[in-house]
Amino acid sequence: MDIEIKKDLVSNWFKLLQNAICDDISRLEKNKIKFKSTLWRRSKEKDEGGGEYRIITNGKIFEKVGVNFSKVYGKFPKKFQKNIPGASKDPRFWASGISIVMHMQNPHIPAMHFNTRYICTTQNWFGGGMDATPSIKDKKEESNFHLSLRKLCDRHNKTYYKKYKEWCDRYFYLPHRNEARGIGGIFFDYKKDNFERDFKFVRDVGITFQVIFNNIIEKKIKKKWTLKDKEMQYIKRGRYAEFNLLYDRGTKFGLQTGGNVEGILMSLPPIAKWK
Repeated sequence: MDIEIKKDLVSNWFKLLQNAICDDISRLEKNKIKFKSTLWRRSKEKDEGGGEYRIITNGKIFEKVGVNFSKVYGKFPKKFQKNIPGASKDPRFWASGISIVMHMQNPHIPAMHFNTRYICTTQNWFGGGMDATPSIKDKKEESNFHLSLRKLCDRHNKTYYKKYKEWCDRYFYLPHRNEARGIGGIFFDYKKDNFERDFKFVRDVGITFQVIFNNIIEKKIKKKWTLKDKEMQYIKRGRYAEFNLLYDRGTKFGLQTGGNVEGILMSLPPIAKWK
């Protein structure tokens, strides 16, 4: 399959998923609050793509949720080329992705993160994953979350879940605190075994995330919480901010490749606290 056809298929899927998930979020908010949509371009001087990020703040369910789509291209800066597969000899790249971060009003509902992406240099690969960061422990919810991810992975390859879960546990970790950011999930990168199979898996990851966040929210939205619960959530959000600013590769990639700063930092919670 021609690489340009692959790029169109993937970026169109990411845009479709952005629309579908925003529709779900609007439905959960009973259409009483609208997304603030911002279109952005990577470069003002030349055509290097761009994207759209959509944000809701102070909803009944979502204290802050961002849904970001991007499709960018150009050349990697020299200092960045050696860190990207296939870019050391040819700095040109193309990348498209969708990234979602949900920070909830109700402390019983975990913060949730999802992203999938497709990057093309002289090599082409998928990456992505999803994870959850609760501020109040819920063993049943944690078990159901990982069971859904195992079923997702097993539909495609019986080895995926163990490998991608362990990768997620290693990645979403704060070494300066010696603790995990949340309850984990799955994380994968440099996935380039077979385009058709890999793209099918990436689409299933997106649909599974959609099912998971709807189920969790609908089960817990009416659960009562206290100010003490909210304070615990603010402290946990501090850990979330620390990880995203210190370690997150997506944040670094976006900033170093001329991405939209506000779109990249939409992952940060609206309010966080430290003891």
